Amino acid sequence: MTGSGKTTPSPGDRNGENGRIAAFFDLDKTVIARSSTFVFSKPFFDQGLISRRTVLESSYAHFMFLLSGADHDQMERMRAHLTDMCAGWDVAQIQSIVADTLHELVDPLIYAEAVDLIADHRIRGHDVVIVSASGEEVVGPIAEALGATRTAATRMEVVDGKYTGVVDFYCYGEGKVTAIEKLAAAEGYDLSRCYAYSDSITDLPMLTAVGHPTAVNPDRNLRREATSRGWPVLSFSNPVSLWSRFQAPSKTVATGLAVGVSALVAGAVTYRLLRRR
Repeated sequence: MTGSGKTTPSPGDRNGENGRIAAFFDLDKTVIARSSTFVFSKPFFDQGLISRRTVLESSYAHFMFLLSGADHDQMERMRAHLTDMCAGWDVAQIQSIVADTLHELVDPLIYAEAVDLIADHRIRGHDVVIVSASGEEVVGPIAEALGATRTAATRMEVVDGKYTGVVDFYCYGEGKVTAIEKLAAAEGYDLSRCYAYSDSITDLPMLTAVGHPTAVNPDRNLRREATSRGWPVLSFSNPVSLWSRFQAPSKTVATGLAVGVSALVAGAVTYRLLRRR
């Protein structure tokens, strides 16, 4: 099945006696059109954190990521590269760069269809959780701007305000399952009633951990799995500024704005984006 991302509430679909419901969203190529880590390469370079060679290498890796997705070996190489690169970086500096450039760099890359789908889940009373292998310093502000309820992301060890290069938690593959199971235990989520969305075969463990998995812009291997398992397949292809969407909301979001929950989401997003202008 292929569609735009609109779902229809069904009886008993809201949070209730049978356990709360969450929608778990991968970030890169599912909610935003590019790699969330690569997006910040230019400001990192401008502030002397990475070299020109690193920018070029990252550009090539990002091109391959967009072309064919990332397999397990590529993700492990990326992990090693990122940990080596960020050792010694000042955490406060990274947080400042992300905060100062989020609106300019990330906002135009967010899929309109993902915004609609997130709003739809919020209207239905579901928590929205962004689950990403990118670092929590990058994922957190993006998730906040989207109105997500919670995040699960990679955590780096920090000593005296600087990254050591050691990974405390890698939110990738089975690590994503560990993260959502921990959240489920803490928040009372019934994973058999929860939703998950991703583009990559590396997220197959997360998708199979919930009752309602959906492939979004799937790579070849995930599309094959989704087809064989009868999962929905969605195509997101319209990156658009969140700010512009809340000036002229689509039918889905406009309907949601008439409901209290979605109005709060829209207000929070608009406030955060205005703050960055």
